[in-house]
Amino acid sequence: MPSPSPPGQPARRQQGRRAAAPGSDLREAILAATAGLLADHHFGDLAVGDILTTAGVSRGSFYFYFDSKHAVLAELVRRAVAQGHAAAAPWLAGPADPAAALRAGITAGAELWQARAPVLRAIVENWRTDPRLTALWLEQMQTFTDATIAQITADPSALQALSGQDIPAVAAALTWLGERLYYLAAESTPPFDSQDTLITTLLHIWTTALYCQPQARTADSLPPGEPS
Repeated sequence: MPSPSPPGQPARRQQGRRAAAPGSDLREAILAATAGLLADHHFGDLAVGDILTTAGVSRGSFYFYFDSKHAVLAELVRRAVAQGHAAAAPWLAGPADPAAALRAGITAGAELWQARAPVLRAIVENWRTDPRLTALWLEQMQTFTDATIAQITADPSALQALSGQDIPAVAAALTWLGERLYYLAAESTPPFDSQDTLITTLLHIWTTALYCQPQARTADSLPPGEPS
Protein backbone atom coordinates (compact mmCIF):
# COMPACT_ATOMS: atom_id res chain seq x y z
CA MET A 1 0.00 0.00 0.00
CA PRO A 2 1.57 3.34 -0.99
CA SER A 3 2.47 5.72 1.80
CA PRO A 4 0.50 8.98 2.00
CA SER A 5 2.06 12.13 0.57
CA PRO A 6 3.52 14.63 3.00
CA PRO A 7 1.13 17.39 4.12
CA GLY A 8 0.86 20.23 1.61
CA GLN A 9 1.98 18.12 -1.36
CA PRO A 10 -0.33 16.62 -4.00
CA ALA A 11 -1.04 12.93 -3.82
CA ARG A 12 1.28 10.85 -5.95
CA ARG A 13 -0.17 8.66 -8.67
CA GLN A 14 0.64 4.99 -8.56
CA GLN A 15 3.39 4.29 -11.05
CA GLY A 16 2.16 3.09 -14.42
CA ARG A 17 -1.40 4.38 -13.84
CA ARG A 18 -3.00 7.34 -15.64
CA ALA A 19 -6.10 9.29 -14.78
CA ALA A 20 -8.51 8.36 -17.58
CA ALA A 21 -11.43 10.39 -18.83
CA PRO A 22 -14.79 8.65 -19.11
CA GLY A 23 -14.97 6.39 -22.15
CA SER A 24 -17.63 8.43 -23.92
CA ASP A 25 -15.41 11.51 -23.62
CA LEU A 26 -12.53 9.69 -25.28
CA ARG A 27 -14.74 8.52 -28.11
CA GLU A 28 -16.17 12.00 -28.64
CA ALA A 29 -12.65 13.48 -28.53
CA ILE A 30 -11.61 11.16 -31.37
CA LEU A 31 -14.65 12.08 -33.43
CA ALA A 32 -14.22 15.81 -32.84
CA ALA A 33 -10.51 15.69 -33.63
CA THR A 34 -11.13 13.86 -36.90
CA ALA A 35 -13.86 16.27 -37.97
CA GLY A 36 -11.56 19.19 -37.22
CA LEU A 37 -8.62 17.71 -39.09
CA LEU A 38 -10.73 17.10 -42.18
CA ALA A 39 -11.18 20.85 -42.53
CA ASP A 40 -7.61 21.14 -43.83
CA HIS A 41 -6.53 17.56 -44.56
CA HIS A 42 -7.63 15.22 -47.33
CA PHE A 43 -8.98 12.04 -45.80
CA GLY A 44 -6.50 9.95 -47.78
CA ASP A 45 -3.61 11.90 -46.26
CA LEU A 46 -4.93 11.74 -42.70
CA ALA A 47 -3.08 9.31 -40.44
CA VAL A 48 -4.34 7.76 -37.23
CA GLY A 49 -1.33 9.35 -35.53
CA ASP A 50 -2.64 12.80 -36.48
CA ILE A 51 -5.95 11.97 -34.83
CA LEU A 52 -4.22 10.68 -31.68
CA THR A 53 -2.16 13.83 -31.32
CA THR A 54 -5.10 16.18 -31.88
CA ALA A 55 -7.48 14.24 -29.65
CA GLY A 56 -4.86 13.67 -26.94
CA VAL A 57 -5.63 9.97 -26.65
CA SER A 58 -3.46 6.87 -26.72
CA ARG A 59 -3.32 4.46 -29.62
CA GLY A 60 -4.86 1.80 -27.40
CA SER A 61 -7.79 4.08 -26.61
CA PHE A 62 -8.34 4.81 -30.29
CA TYR A 63 -8.43 1.14 -31.26
CA PHE A 64 -10.70 0.32 -28.34
CA TYR A 65 -13.42 2.42 -29.99
CA PHE A 66 -12.54 2.32 -33.70
CA ASP A 67 -10.70 -0.19 -35.86
CA SER A 68 -9.55 2.43 -38.37
CA LYS A 69 -9.91 6.02 -39.49
CA HIS A 70 -12.57 4.73 -41.89
CA ALA A 71 -14.70 3.68 -38.93
CA VAL A 72 -14.37 7.18 -37.44
CA LEU A 73 -15.47 8.77 -40.70
CA ALA A 74 -18.36 6.32 -40.92
CA GLU A 75 -19.69 7.41 -37.53
CA LEU A 76 -19.35 11.09 -38.43
CA VAL A 77 -21.25 10.44 -41.66
CA ARG A 78 -24.04 8.56 -39.89
CA ARG A 79 -24.52 11.51 -37.56
CA ALA A 80 -24.66 13.97 -40.47
CA VAL A 81 -27.15 11.76 -42.32
CA ALA A 82 -29.37 11.61 -39.22
CA GLN A 83 -29.40 15.41 -39.23
CA GLY A 84 -30.26 15.32 -42.92
CA HIS A 85 -33.32 13.20 -42.22
CA ALA A 86 -34.36 15.65 -39.52
CA ALA A 87 -34.06 18.46 -42.07
CA ALA A 88 -36.30 16.58 -44.52
CA ALA A 89 -38.89 15.67 -41.88
CA PRO A 90 -41.37 18.50 -42.67
CA TRP A 91 -41.81 17.31 -46.27
CA LEU A 92 -41.86 13.64 -45.29
CA ALA A 93 -44.70 14.35 -42.86
CA GLY A 94 -47.14 14.88 -45.75
CA PRO A 95 -47.65 18.66 -45.47
CA ALA A 96 -50.55 20.62 -46.90
CA ASP A 97 -48.08 22.70 -48.93
CA PRO A 98 -45.44 20.29 -50.27
CA ALA A 99 -43.52 22.98 -52.14
CA ALA A 100 -43.10 25.09 -49.00
CA ALA A 101 -42.02 22.03 -47.04
CA LEU A 102 -39.55 21.10 -49.78
CA ARG A 103 -38.08 24.60 -49.72
CA ALA A 104 -37.64 24.35 -45.95
CA GLY A 105 -36.02 20.92 -46.25
CA ILE A 106 -33.70 21.93 -49.10
CA THR A 107 -32.66 25.06 -47.21
CA ALA A 108 -31.94 23.05 -44.07
CA GLY A 109 -30.00 20.55 -46.17
CA ALA A 110 -27.85 23.30 -47.66
CA GLU A 111 -27.13 24.66 -44.20
CA LEU A 112 -26.23 21.19 -42.95
CA TRP A 113 -23.79 20.64 -45.81
CA GLN A 114 -22.12 23.96 -45.06
CA ALA A 115 -21.86 23.13 -41.34
CA ARG A 116 -20.61 19.56 -41.93
CA ALA A 117 -18.70 20.27 -45.15
CA PRO A 118 -15.37 18.64 -44.14
CA VAL A 119 -17.02 15.34 -43.21
CA LEU A 120 -19.45 15.25 -46.13
CA ARG A 121 -16.78 16.24 -48.64
CA ALA A 122 -14.60 13.44 -47.28
CA ILE A 123 -17.24 10.77 -47.86
CA VAL A 124 -18.25 12.06 -51.29
CA GLU A 125 -14.62 12.15 -52.43
CA ASN A 126 -13.61 8.81 -50.91
CA TRP A 127 -16.57 6.45 -50.89
CA ARG A 128 -15.23 4.53 -53.87
CA THR A 129 -11.74 4.13 -52.39
CA ASP A 130 -12.62 1.61 -49.69
CA PRO A 131 -15.25 -1.17 -49.67
CA ARG A 132 -16.46 -0.15 -46.21
CA LEU A 133 -17.01 3.44 -47.27
CA THR A 134 -18.68 2.29 -50.50
CA ALA A 135 -21.16 0.17 -48.56
CA LEU A 136 -21.70 2.92 -46.02
CA TRP A 137 -22.46 5.71 -48.48
CA LEU A 138 -24.68 3.58 -50.70
CA GLU A 139 -26.61 2.50 -47.61
CA GLN A 140 -26.96 6.03 -46.28
CA MET A 141 -28.01 7.47 -49.64
CA GLN A 142 -30.54 4.66 -49.99
CA THR A 143 -32.21 5.82 -46.78
CA PHE A 144 -32.98 9.15 -48.47
CA THR A 145 -34.19 7.40 -51.62
CA ASP A 146 -36.45 5.10 -49.59
CA ALA A 147 -37.90 8.06 -47.71
CA THR A 148 -38.59 9.84 -51.01
CA ILE A 149 -40.27 6.74 -52.45
CA ALA A 150 -42.46 6.46 -49.37
CA GLN A 151 -43.53 10.09 -49.61
CA ILE A 152 -44.27 9.86 -53.35
CA THR A 153 -46.39 6.73 -52.96
CA ALA A 154 -48.33 8.38 -50.12
CA ASP A 155 -49.09 11.52 -52.18
CA PRO A 156 -51.82 11.13 -54.84
CA SER A 157 -50.71 14.26 -56.72
CA ALA A 158 -47.12 13.00 -56.96
CA LEU A 159 -48.32 9.57 -58.07
CA GLN A 160 -50.43 11.16 -60.79
CA ALA A 161 -47.53 13.32 -61.98
CA LEU A 162 -45.27 10.26 -62.14
CA SER A 163 -47.80 7.94 -63.75
CA GLY A 164 -45.93 5.40 -65.88
CA GLN A 165 -42.55 6.36 -64.45
CA ASP A 166 -40.16 4.15 -62.49
CA ILE A 167 -40.72 5.77 -59.09
CA PRO A 168 -37.66 4.24 -57.35
CA ALA A 169 -35.48 5.42 -60.24
CA VAL A 170 -36.92 8.95 -60.09
CA ALA A 171 -36.46 9.04 -56.32
CA ALA A 172 -32.86 7.85 -56.65
CA ALA A 173 -32.14 10.43 -59.36
CA LEU A 174 -33.46 13.25 -57.18
CA THR A 175 -31.51 11.99 -54.18
CA TRP A 176 -28.19 11.70 -56.01
CA LEU A 177 -28.71 15.01 -57.80
CA GLY A 178 -29.10 16.66 -54.42
CA GLU A 179 -25.91 15.04 -53.17
CA ARG A 180 -23.96 16.34 -56.16
CA LEU A 181 -25.29 19.90 -56.03
CA TYR A 182 -24.84 20.17 -52.26
CA TYR A 183 -21.27 18.96 -52.73
CA LEU A 184 -20.58 21.53 -55.43
CA ALA A 185 -21.99 24.23 -53.17
CA ALA A 186 -19.80 23.06 -50.28
CA GLU A 187 -16.83 23.32 -52.68
CA SER A 188 -17.90 26.88 -53.62
CA THR A 189 -18.28 25.84 -57.25
CA PRO A 190 -20.22 28.37 -59.40
CA PRO A 191 -23.08 28.80 -59.87
CA PHE A 192 -23.92 26.81 -56.75
CA ASP A 193 -21.66 28.90 -54.55
CA SER A 194 -24.80 31.03 -54.27
CA GLN A 195 -27.10 29.41 -51.73
CA ASP A 196 -30.12 31.08 -53.32
CA THR A 197 -29.23 29.56 -56.70
CA LEU A 198 -28.71 26.14 -55.12
CA ILE A 199 -32.03 26.17 -53.29
CA THR A 200 -34.04 27.62 -56.19
CA THR A 201 -32.58 25.12 -58.66
CA LEU A 202 -33.19 22.07 -56.48
CA LEU A 203 -36.70 23.23 -55.61
CA HIS A 204 -37.53 23.76 -59.28
CA ILE A 205 -36.32 20.28 -60.21
CA TRP A 206 -38.12 18.53 -57.34
CA THR A 207 -41.45 20.31 -57.79
CA THR A 208 -41.36 19.88 -61.56
CA ALA A 209 -40.58 16.17 -61.28
CA LEU A 210 -43.03 15.38 -58.50
CA TYR A 211 -45.94 17.73 -59.14
CA CYS A 212 -45.47 18.93 -62.76
CA GLN A 213 -45.62 22.41 -61.29
CA PRO A 214 -42.37 24.40 -61.49
CA GLN A 215 -42.00 26.46 -58.34
CA ALA A 216 -42.36 30.11 -59.34
CA ARG A 217 -39.45 32.31 -58.43
CA THR A 218 -40.19 35.00 -55.90
CA ALA A 219 -39.38 38.65 -56.56
CA ASP A 220 -36.48 38.31 -54.13
CA SER A 221 -34.93 35.50 -56.23
CA LEU A 222 -35.01 37.36 -59.57
CA PRO A 223 -31.80 38.90 -60.92
CA PRO A 224 -31.63 42.70 -60.64
CA GLY A 225 -33.62 44.37 -63.40
CA GLU A 226 -35.49 41.23 -64.45
CA PRO A 227 -39.26 41.72 -64.48
CA SER A 228 -41.38 39.40 -62.35
